[in-house]
Amino acid sequence: MNQANQISPMPDKDWWRGAVIYQIYPRSYQDSNADGIGDLRGITARLPHIASLGADAIWISPFFTSPMKDFGYDVSDYCDVDPIFGTLDDFDLLIAEAHRLNIRVMIDLVLSHTSDLHPWFVESRSSLTNPKADWYVWADPAPDGTPPTNWLSIFGGSAWQWDTRRLQYFLHNFLTSQPDLNFHNPEVQDALLDVTRFWLQKGVDGFRLDTINFYFHDKHLRHNPALAPELRNAQTAPAVNPYNHQEHLYDKSQPENLEFLKRFRAVLDEYPAITAVGEVGDSQRGLEIAGEYTSGGDKVHMCYAFEFLAPDALTPVSVKATQEKFQLVAPEGWACWAFSNHDVMRHISRWGSNVHDVAGYAKLLSALLMTLRGSVCIYQGEELGLPEADLAFEDLQDPYGIQFWPNYKGRDGCRTPMVWEKAAPNGGFSLVKPWLPVPANHLELAVDAENVETSSILNQYRQFLAFRRRHPAFAKGEIEFLDAGNEVLSFTRMHGNEALLCIFNMSEHSVVAELPEGGWEALDGHGFPSEQNERNISLSAWGAWFARRT
Repeated sequence: MNQANQISPMPDKDWWRGAVIYQIYPRSYQDSNADGIGDLRGITARLPHIASLGADAIWISPFFTSPMKDFGYDVSDYCDVDPIFGTLDDFDLLIAEAHRLNIRVMIDLVLSHTSDLHPWFVESRSSLTNPKADWYVWADPAPDGTPPTNWLSIFGGSAWQWDTRRLQYFLHNFLTSQPDLNFHNPEVQDALLDVTRFWLQKGVDGFRLDTINFYFHDKHLRHNPALAPELRNAQTAPAVNPYNHQEHLYDKSQPENLEFLKRFRAVLDEYPAITAVGEVGDSQRGLEIAGEYTSGGDKVHMCYAFEFLAPDALTPVSVKATQEKFQLVAPEGWACWAFSNHDVMRHISRWGSNVHDVAGYAKLLSALLMTLRGSVCIYQGEELGLPEADLAFEDLQDPYGIQFWPNYKGRDGCRTPMVWEKAAPNGGFSLVKPWLPVPANHLELAVDAENVETSSILNQYRQFLAFRRRHPAFAKGEIEFLDAGNEVLSFTRMHGNEALLCIFNMSEHSVVAELPEGGWEALDGHGFPSEQNERNISLSAWGAWFARRT
């Protein structure tokens, strides 16, 4: 058994249910060797910060060998660390230190596609008859030479790329340098399950599965139908992208995926206390697909869709509708909610561009995220209240932003380096010029600056996570929404003998909220001031109140 497995946290097989997972984008967390790019040793050095937050686990975005056309999401070797991030020995040290701090480690598995430099694809494209000829999605052209279907790439243009070696098209749902694997081939599935076992044997505690609903394509290569304009939204692709003009019935979310996920889960169940969270990218059926993939206890443990990563600001109505819809379409399932990640504008900027009290808004959103039914993902820098970085075109690295500039600026604005020290060069991230610039307005929010400010967003995260841990109903309990008007969100969380009441003022002015029937004892230690006058609660702008049923 790997040494890291021996020192892993106590094997609670349901630790993931209600867990708080801290996402790390390794290029931008901490540079340990002065090359301007974050790395595994840098993550290890900063684990005490995550432990101080009280997070249960980390999720590390890809660090595998890669040409970095999509910054690690284009894998050329699934079982090694790219030299810019370090070595496998560095990863072993990271796991050992995380487990010493009682932090579980989840890694990002990108199974739907590889880099075009992966040896599998190099062999596959070499001929029509080689042993891996059918490991990727190849198709002959239409009679007029055009692509075999009308499927579109999320990164723009056709999802098919002509290959002059095989005189066929290959499928790529993302960059042309990211060919899709053919999951209809059992050998492909077996190879990817072997990859999964490799990392389990290294001691990981779970996986985040990138683009989990993109694994299979329609074997019959049917065209996607058009989607009516009134049904389009920008949840999974920016509004400027014609990807939103199709109903994606055939290029993803195929029924065969359920059987593969059962095979995947069977591998996980060979090891104690392992979990998997799937990313579901679908603008019309995201919650339904998440329900399918988390049903029955024999597929993935939890999924997250894009409802709370969307451009539209949260309201009491939208939060209630999303939670209740998930309960309806996924009665057996479990969600993992996030407001920000490495692919979307940071939520403070996405939703709060017109908010005056940004810090108050950030604190309200953090408390809301951590009291909804489901597990939680926090994206690095979110605990500081970092806004989206405003970068110049010449600073962009993301091919997605370069393609759709200026109406869509890509994902670099949420990927700028973490800021650790207000007065240090590059915010303490690196001793040299970083791969992306550190915005000047981020330095005021650096960890060392917020550490010493009692009322900072960072200290509010710490305080509220500690408050959450004291009340298991927040992590494990059922949820029931109460009618509280258009500005106030009110719900109860119930687990065992504990019933908790949560009231949020989601407006920029003070409100008075009425208590529901029954006896309620106000809870403290969460950082939100309020006044109670018999059955009425006075809440300041972006205020919250929590109580226990007596």
